[in-house]
Order: sequence, then structure tokens, then C-alpha cells
Amino acid sequence: MIESLLVANRGEIARRIIRTANRLGIRTVAVHSEADAGLPFVAEADEAVCVGPANPAQSYRNAEAIIAAAKSTGAQAIHPGYGFLSENADFARTVEDNGLIWVGPGADAITAMGDKINARNLMAAAGVPVAPGTTDPADDLDAAVVAAAEIGYPVMVKAAAGGGGMGMGVAPDEAALRTEYDKVRSFAERMFGDGSVLIERYFPRVRHVEVQILGLADGRVVALGERECSVQRRNQKLVEESPSPAVSPELRERFLAAAVRAGEAVGYRNAGTVECLLDPATNEFFFLEMNTRLQVEHPVTELVHGVDLVEEQIRVAAGLAPTFDPDALTPRGHAIELRINAEDPKRFLPGPGVIATWTEPAGEGVRVDSGYVAGNTVTPFYDSLMAKLIVFGADRDEAIERARTAVAGFEVVGPKCNLPFFAELLEHAEFVSGDYDTGIVGRMR
Repeated sequence: MIESLLVANRGEIARRIIRTANRLGIRTVAVHSEADAGLPFVAEADEAVCVGPANPAQSYRNAEAIIAAAKSTGAQAIHPGYGFLSENADFARTVEDNGLIWVGPGADAITAMGDKINARNLMAAAGVPVAPGTTDPADDLDAAVVAAAEIGYPVMVKAAAGGGGMGMGVAPDEAALRTEYDKVRSFAERMFGDGSVLIERYFPRVRHVEVQILGLADGRVVALGERECSVQRRNQKLVEESPSPAVSPELRERFLAAAVRAGEAVGYRNAGTVECLLDPATNEFFFLEMNTRLQVEHPVTELVHGVDLVEEQIRVAAGLAPTFDPDALTPRGHAIELRINAEDPKRFLPGPGVIATWTEPAGEGVRVDSGYVAGNTVTPFYDSLMAKLIVFGADRDEAIERARTAVAGFEVVGPKCNLPFFAELLEHAEFVSGDYDTGIVGRMR
């Protein structure tokens, strides 16, 4: 077993990783920016190192400083969490080149899945369904127009190197395509350093369903059920639940088999997620992307399957067998996660500030993974996520009822907060029915 672990992240996910490491008797090292020095994850680690100023490029994305921190503290391994350097293949290689253990998939798998066009082509070759789209980048506007005409409008214009719902635009016709292409290409060059653009069929009514996979140390890839992620704003998730209310046992079998094929196609090791779009009218699903890291929404899978995914990640990285029997996974109950963000509940615009009051709910089936306590400051330098409220029930109805009670008991004063949105959503007939899609938030506004 790994004996010392550096957590190359911040906030709630850093606390989450540290919590499991502490339970396993693993010494932890936190790295932090100057702006985050007073956050709980820094105090909860056995040792902490400041790696730079608030700007993520100078701290949490500063690979040289993070490697130096690992060496100076005697850390044996590095867990990247999500975001920042978690899907940076060069960093993964650098970690291993420095004699450290990388708690994540191999650099080759990260590279293979990091480009959406390459990932689509690999998945198609492996027999995983993909939506109609380009097999090569649309290098200029004329190429995009030709591709869109062949695919058929409406189309989605995507940054090939993007992720997390960023760098995307919908074009219902050629005029819109000409505008969206330039916007997406400019954004991709600025954000990802790669202006490659993918054109893909857009489905006006679709559900976002993903499968959690785990590549084991012995080479097998297993699937730990699916998650429904269709409650989104600006293509970014707000709510996740498992199992999906849209997935029948027969469809689930097809989903899980496709996800395992996807992982096997790239020799996947450690935790990852195969994201898909589901057409509720036909029950057809299409590969969207693979996230080569731990997902924000991993707790719903943990509660339904009774596993600690961070522990499983560490065990795979150490070459150890999982704590569960891969041939006897027995999911039970229903879990829902709500992302508690420092943003207003109507337009979802960020609203950082000092937390005057922070009162977390408690009770049966309630879990809170938080990054802050009262007195902390939510700064404008990072993602607006403050905490994740996760509830578990024997079935979906019980989970929703527990979520309503938990939201009512969660008090945040100071920064803006989207808790009122969740109170509204949990009473909304469309969500309660389970028959919703990625347009639900827009219909509520």
C-alpha cells in the first residue's frame, strides 16, 4: 500500500481524498495557493506546501512546483483529483519519470481520450456507438459547412481538445454555424491551446448518461453502474443521480458493456467515466467523451455500490486487488447529488464572498462533501463549487424527499448560493417524474 500521498488539488475534492487516505493510514501532503492557505483541506493534511499565488497557472497547474513539493516532503504518490492537471498527460508522465506513483490512468490513455475526434474514432473502431460527426478536424469554415451539410442540421460545434462542457455551440443552420465556428475556434485556441473543431449531430432532446469504469491492476475493466447527469446549465452539470430513471435493465446492460469496451480499447487503468448522450425517443445512445479522472459526481456511485472509489484508485495505483468482487457487484437504492455553488440561483452567475454562516444538514442518508467552513472566503480565482450535497434512499422517491429536507437545512450566508434553485427543482413535476432531459433548467427559467 502507498504510504504517503500528495493531493494536487484544492477544496472539497482535496478534503475528500485526504479523508480516505487518513482512514487507510496514509500520510497526506496538501499543496495550496496563497489564496487558499486558510481552507480546511490545508489544515487537515499531515503536511502542507504553498506552491504559488492565486493564479492557478502559477500554483495548482504549476507542475514543477508540485513535483518539488512531493520530493521535499517525501511523498510517494500524487493524486490529482479532478480539473487542473488531472487530465494532463505530460504531467502524468513527469510524475512517473520522477519516480513517483501516479494515481490515475496512464498517460497514453489520457492522450488517446483527450482529443474528442481521436476518441470518437477509437470508440467507433471498438464498436461503441458514436453520433454522426467528423472523423477529422474541420480545419476551416468551408470544411465545417460541408461537414454540417453531410451530417444534417442542427449540429454541435465542439472544441476537439475541450472538456467539462466548455467550448461548445449549437448551430441550427448555416448562418449560425458561421458564427459558432469562429466563436468555438477562438475559445479553444485561448483555453486549450488547440483550435481544432469537431462537427457533430445535435439532438434537441437528449439525456446525458455516463458510466463509471474502473480499470483494475490485473488488466480487467469493470463498470460500476450509470449516472444521470441531465440537469445542466451552460452544458455543465448541477445534479447527478444513480441509477438513471431513464435506463431499463436491458438498456443498462448495453450501456455497461459499451463502457467496458471503451476502457479496454485504450488499456484503461484506474477510475474513469464514459459519457454518453441518450435519445429518449429511440433508446439509442452515443459516445460523447471519456473523462480520464475521478468525476465530481463519484459519490452517487459510491453510495449505490458501497465502495470508496478513492480507495480503489489508490489500490489500483499500488498494484493491489479491489476491495470488492468485480463479478458480484450488487447496487442498491438510489443516490442524488446536488452541486452547491457560489452563484445566484436564477442566472447562475458567480457570486464569491466571505462565508458568514455555514450550516450543513445531517441525518440518515445525508452526506456533505464540502470545501469550506464559516469564516472562509470563496474567491473568484477558482470554480464556484463550495460543496456537494449527496443523499441516499431505498428508492428514488425517498432520495428526493431526503434531498428536500437536506436542502431546507443547509444554510449558507455570505456568498451567493444556488440552494433556492434546488428547492425549486426538487418540487418540479418534470424532475420528480424522472422524465426529463438536458433542457429542463431552461424550461424552469
